[in-house]
Amino acid sequence: MGTTVIVLLTLSGAAVYFMTAEERARLVRSVVAAVRRAVRAAVENSPSDEPLEELLHARTGRPIVTLLLAAINVLVFVLMVLGQGALGDPRTLIEWGGNYALRTTNGEWWRLLSATFVHAGLLHLIATMAGLVPLGLFLERAVGRVTFAIVYLGAGVVAAVTSLLTTSPTSVSFGASGAIFGIYGLLLASLLWVLIGGFAGQISLNWAKRIGAGAAVFVLYNFFTDHLADASEIAGLAMGFAAGLVAARDVIEEKPPVLRAAVVMAAAVVIALGAALPLRGISDARPEIASLVAVEERTAAAYDGAVAKFRLGHVPSKALVQMIERNIIPDLQRARTRLAGLRGVPSEQAPLVTAAQEYVRLREQSWRDRVQGLLKSRMEALRKADLSERAALEAFEKIRPTTPEDHPTGG
Repeated sequence: MGTTVIVLLTLSGAAVYFMTAEERARLVRSVVAAVRRAVRAAVENSPSDEPLEELLHARTGRPIVTLLLAAINVLVFVLMVLGQGALGDPRTLIEWGGNYALRTTNGEWWRLLSATFVHAGLLHLIATMAGLVPLGLFLERAVGRVTFAIVYLGAGVVAAVTSLLTTSPTSVSFGASGAIFGIYGLLLASLLWVLIGGFAGQISLNWAKRIGAGAAVFVLYNFFTDHLADASEIAGLAMGFAAGLVAARDVIEEKPPVLRAAVVMAAAVVIALGAALPLRGISDARPEIASLVAVEERTAAAYDGAVAKFRLGHVPSKALVQMIERNIIPDLQRARTRLAGLRGVPSEQAPLVTAAQEYVRLREQSWRDRVQGLLKSRMEALRKADLSERAALEAFEKIRPTTPEDHPTGG
């Protein structure tokens, strides 16, 4: 079953990637229409003759926040489909607001919230809607719009911060799983108070079936994509449950006071952000490594061209020496300074930086040996230059595959 889901995800992503603009537009219209029909059916087919339904309707009315959240998720997905880049490409996910430590911790903290509206594919979006809409249509009216929104968004932020703390800084996290687990936590706490109060008989079987069906789709998707019960989702669930324990104590008798949930979630968000502050200023070493690779390729090509002219007698050996001393070595010295100035490099990039620094040291020495060999015109000195150059280029091979691609981790 898990293999089947992975294959379906891969095929759907490939299909969207190779679609024409017109085909993508038709897909978007179909998705929007399907979501609209599902929401309309869920709202209109509610059993109004049930006491619980009458209570919910009298307490809050229409679940505006749920529908708004669903609409935003669908809208962002539509824009991503119509935009440039493959949906599952980390660069696309980052562009649309994915939670990426190297950007988030360098001033773009809004990504902690925007990431909850970013999805990597159609199945991902469907699973999100399945988890959000049936539960939201019920729970928002039970606890109130503001409380529901506070818990959803607060749990999403806490989950995003947890992802920063527990995953690689070069990974991209996205999706609404943490936020949705937050409102499932709120539901569990509310049900706990209902059972403690002896009001279990008021639980609607029809609503239980709807919420259960949506939860099954949502949980199974996360399970088969290996995102179920990761640290961020557990954090979202725990925050929602804690907010529910405080806010939903009298949920059967009255709409929970907004202030209770707000205080709990505000405290959780502040604590989470406080834990994330030490991550500020994380540096991505890979652009600097890529620049260093470009320096090697450019200077080596320029020198080889000058050597070809030297062999034809068009330039003297002094011109080669001047090129090395005035252009090549200064380029390497500037690269060495930039590498030394990197701060907050992720631990998994530290070996790459060390290898780059070793390459610069060896390469600079190899060029200095080359200068001595050219000035003295002695084969022994030139052989020494060849040996030091070989050692430098062996070090260079360790950094040539510049950057491991960012990998998505969202749910």
